[in-house]
Amino acid sequence: MASLKDIKRKVGAVSKTKQITRAMNMVAASKFKAAQVKMENFRPYAGKFMDVLNSLALRVESMSHPLLSVRDPKRIRVICMTSDRGLCGGFNTNLIKATEKFIKEKVKDGKEVGLINVGRKGRDYFRKKANVLAQKVDVLSKFDMTLAISVADEVITPFIKEEYDELYLIYNQFVNVSVQKPTIVRLFPLPSIGQETEVEPDKMVDYAYEPSEEVLLQRLLPMYVHVLVYRALLETSAGENGARMAAMDNATSNCEDLISSLTLKMNKARQAAITAELMDIVGGTEALAKG
Repeated sequence: MASLKDIKRKVGAVSKTKQITRAMNMVAASKFKAAQVKMENFRPYAGKFMDVLNSLALRVESMSHPLLSVRDPKRIRVICMTSDRGLCGGFNTNLIKATEKFIKEKVKDGKEVGLINVGRKGRDYFRKKANVLAQKVDVLSKFDMTLAISVADEVITPFIKEEYDELYLIYNQFVNVSVQKPTIVRLFPLPSIGQETEVEPDKMVDYAYEPSEEVLLQRLLPMYVHVLVYRALLETSAGENGARMAAMDNATSNCEDLISSLTLKMNKARQAAITAELMDIVGGTEALAKG
């Protein structure tokens, strides 16, 4: 059995750890609330923007804009969004596994895959395991649409120059504090372009556009990339802080359980020490009485 002094030292160390995890939980909760509000306010806009653009793209020729061109997807690029910091449970692990699986499937099919990392954790993992073309780290603590535009500019021009054929975005979609779902979205070409299935009737309503569909696409397609990248950034920020809040709450609970267990051991050790001292006293008294 560990000595009483060792157990007291462990209790003190765990108590300090509990204070740290509780403080981190409170910080993450504060950041999560702000990130969640931004994400929930932006979700309807992003969803409707995607619906409008898909509906608009169905009415024009795929060659009316370079970003709509459908090519044989031999070269693929993937944007992977992870967090810059850890201590957030399986938030990054699940996303990295999904990205790695997606890349391996494409490579197995004979595709050439290039990776763009947004977030330090993804950069660190894929540094020597994938063809990394670009990276942005330490940018998620505080960001706005400028970051989304910066990421988009690095993928729009190469696609127009036909340096690659398809673009995918992989990020964690926020479901709740404890659940973030790895999501894969095809950005280029638009999902509605080149589809062989029948189009839903409500998407083929004969709208009157002013100006023409082609002119609108010229303006909206770059915005489409900005909007979806920014939405992914918001989802990543909310999911990271939510996952960290849950992880730190679990860590605090584990510290409390460990303190209770160590306290029980400490009481047993103290009682054993007292019993041993009493036995020594009784033994000494009996020895004196016989002498």
